[in-house]
Amino acid sequence: MRAVVTRVQSASVTIDGNVNGSIGNGYLVLLGVGPDDTEEDAKKLADKIVHLRVFEDADGRMNLDIGSVGGHILVVSQFTLYADLRSRRPGFSHAAKPDKAKPLYEYFMGCLKERGFDPQHGEFGADMKVESVNDGPVTLLFDTVK
Repeated sequence: MRAVVTRVQSASVTIDGNVNGSIGNGYLVLLGVGPDDTEEDAKKLADKIVHLRVFEDADGRMNLDIGSVGGHILVVSQFTLYADLRSRRPGFSHAAKPDKAKPLYEYFMGCLKERGFDPQHGEFGADMKVESVNDGPVTLLFDTVK
């Protein structure tokens, strides 16, 4: 699995003109699923994200995790994280097919719930408009293969 995690002051996802998910302080997670990804990958990624210490403590140091600051999580499916960029027109054959990717996307959100978060989210496969106010900016890339 691949995830781009951005610390945000706010973020939202809109589908067909309607806000589907919206958060204040927290993380915007763009999540891509690869063909070899498993539920174990989803669990490990969820653990890494919720324990990531990138929020500032009283001394201004990145030392607190999202739970410590009462933050929220917005998850948006993003198959383009597996783009093949060797040509000018990206190919997406390296991403998991929807029949595998959607259940793992939903499982990942379930893992976040098990860890005390109620993630807001987009809609798998939908044309979405994502807005965010990046904080820092702090943006990190996770890949469960590495």
